[in-house]
Amino acid sequence: MEKVDIKSMDITELQELLQELGEPKFRAKQLFDWLHAKQVDSFAEMTNLSKSLREKLGETAAINGVKIVRRLVSQIDGTRKYLFALSDGAIIESVLMKYEHGNTVCISTQVGCRMGCKFCASTLDGVERGLTAGEMLSQIYAIQKDCGERVHGTVLMGSGEPLDNYNNVVKFLHMVTDPAGMGISPRNISLSTCGLVPKIWTFMEDAPHVTLSISLHGVDDESRSRIMPVNRRYGLSQLIPAAKGYADKTGRRVVFEYALIAGQNASKEDAAKLAALLRGVNCHVNLIPLNPVKERGLAGISREKAHQFAGWLTERGISATVRREMGTDIEGACGQLRRRVLAEGKGGSLQ
Repeated sequence: MEKVDIKSMDITELQELLQELGEPKFRAKQLFDWLHAKQVDSFAEMTNLSKSLREKLGETAAINGVKIVRRLVSQIDGTRKYLFALSDGAIIESVLMKYEHGNTVCISTQVGCRMGCKFCASTLDGVERGLTAGEMLSQIYAIQKDCGERVHGTVLMGSGEPLDNYNNVVKFLHMVTDPAGMGISPRNISLSTCGLVPKIWTFMEDAPHVTLSISLHGVDDESRSRIMPVNRRYGLSQLIPAAKGYADKTGRRVVFEYALIAGQNASKEDAAKLAALLRGVNCHVNLIPLNPVKERGLAGISREKAHQFAGWLTERGISATVRREMGTDIEGACGQLRRRVLAEGKGGSLQ
């Protein structure tokens, strides 16, 4: 019989599991503490549980985690990029980013992605599957153990579309913010979506009120649809009201991610159109000089021109900054390390 994924269980589910094993429900809080506060990797380490209970748990459940396949450390700013193997052999990427205010981990939510955005490496091979809540948590736990430092925040901006793995992501957010576990504040969490509009409306009701980041990258439906197929289904006339609804409901400023692509969306006229599109929305624009992906044939612009674009937006009353470059010496855009190592693995070991 397949063992249950105990790291993905919340307190209620742990209580139900313990009842099935003939154990008192209060043990659930002890189990949750071992898994998510102490972050142990085996039942043998849970010393305040009886030996018989630990044996029953070992027969019934598995503490699935992630295994480091590769680790790249930036000599510039200490950013660490990780390639992790999951229990089924699938591999994903995560990144540790060091800031003055603390450490933030960028996690993946799916193995690959099916959204098809033209500037992204993660989506080139499609999606294999969504990650469980436990696999998302494990990325943070493994990085915290590896670097020996506390993680203060997380961003769901790695491989995958978080709202395409909706139930697991919502569960992860409830668990990672639980004071009995890591207790990360929702204010220190950002989730990035390409714009699955119906899910945005339900997300503001179902999940802790984290910062919502929306990948925009176009100033009208024509330009956005060229690089983001999702826009053909959920156009800007649906997306912008959903963003405004999220900001109004949560009181949190929505962040619009905008990758500046040479010859496509980076002119002064584009800045004027973007400002008009976002007027009335409590938002901030995060400008990204595009990280080129060789399979895509798109080029970015210089950081100098990116700051000029930010100035054009600011002049029109829209808050905007150019995203800080981190770990530029260790790997490029999200998904590129995974693709390179997968290609290497076809000829031998991933190690």
